Amino acid sequence: MVTAMNLAPSALATVETAVVGRRRETELVLAALAAGRNVLLEGPPGTGKSTLLRSVASVIGTEFVFVEGNAELTPARLLGSHDPAQVLERGYSADTFVDGPLLTALRAGSLLYVEEINRVPEETLNVLVTVMAEREVHVPRVGIFPAEHGFRMVAAMNPFDAVGTGRISAAIYDRTCRVEMGYQTDVDEVDIVAAAVHQAEGEPVEAERTRLTVALARSTRSHADIRVGSSVRGAIDMELVTQQLAALRSTDVDDLAVSLDAAKTALSGRIRLYEGSGRSADEVVEELWRAAFAERIAEAGADSGKAPPSGKAPTP
Repeated sequence: MVTAMNLAPSALATVETAVVGRRRETELVLAALAAGRNVLLEGPPGTGKSTLLRSVASVIGTEFVFVEGNAELTPARLLGSHDPAQVLERGYSADTFVDGPLLTALRAGSLLYVEEINRVPEETLNVLVTVMAEREVHVPRVGIFPAEHGFRMVAAMNPFDAVGTGRISAAIYDRTCRVEMGYQTDVDEVDIVAAAVHQAEGEPVEAERTRLTVALARSTRSHADIRVGSSVRGAIDMELVTQQLAALRSTDVDDLAVSLDAAKTALSGRIRLYEGSGRSADEVVEELWRAAFAERIAEAGADSGKAPPSGKAPTP
C-alpha cells in the first residue's frame, strides 16, 4: 500500500510542476489516498482537478481510469455489459461480459476518477455508493467482484448552480474526504497562462499583457451581471487567439482592436449571465476589457488622437 511515509520527497514537487499553486490540495489528496479513503474534489471548472489527479496517480504509481459524468452514464455503462453476439452464441456467462470502467478499476486496484459526479443519474450514483461502502460490486449473471488492493474512487464536482447539475446525497459525502479547489491566485494564473502559451507557441509571452489578460478573466468572476465567470482557460485562449489574429491582420499583438476581438472570442462563450441582465455577453466582456486595459487604451488614444477601438476588424 502506498503511504505518506513511503512517498519520495520529490512526489510533491513532481505534482507541483504539472499543477501550479496546488501544494496544499496535493498534500490533502495524497494523504487521503494513502489512508485508503475515497476523495471528492469540489470546485469550479478550470481549477486543475483532473490534472492534479493524473499527476497524483503517476506519482503513486497506479493506473488511472477516467469516467465522464453525464446524464447518459447508466449503471450498465459504468459496470459493463454482455456482448450481444457472444451471448447469442454461448449464452450469458462471465466470458461474454465486457468490463466497464468501474470493473476495470476494481479488478486492477486502480484509481477510478468520476468527473462531474453531480451530473450522474441517481441510479448510477447508488452503484458507486455500494462500491464505496462494501468495497465490492455484484453483477447479475456474472458474480461478485471485490475491490483489489489499491482501488480508490476520486470524484470531481462543479458548483451546484452550474446548468445540468444536482445536489449530491449525504451518502456520497459520508464516504469521501472532501477537498475544495477554488481558483488559484492571480500570480499563479499568470504563470499558468505563460507556461501554456509558451508550450503552444514556442515563444515567451509579454509579461504585462499576460497580467492584464489574467486580470480580465478574473474580473468575470465578480461582475454583477455574471453568474458564472471564466476559468484560467479563457485567459490562455485569449492570449493564443491574440497572437494568431494579429498575424492574420498583419499587425502587432498589442493592437487594441485585436485584443478586444480576442477577448470577446475567448470569454463571451465561457461566462453565464444572470437572467434579466438585459445585456449581451459581448457587451459585458467589452466593459471588463476596457477596465482591464484602461491604461493601454488611454496611451493609444493619446498617441494617435483616435477613439478607442470598437472591436471590429479593420476594413481591407
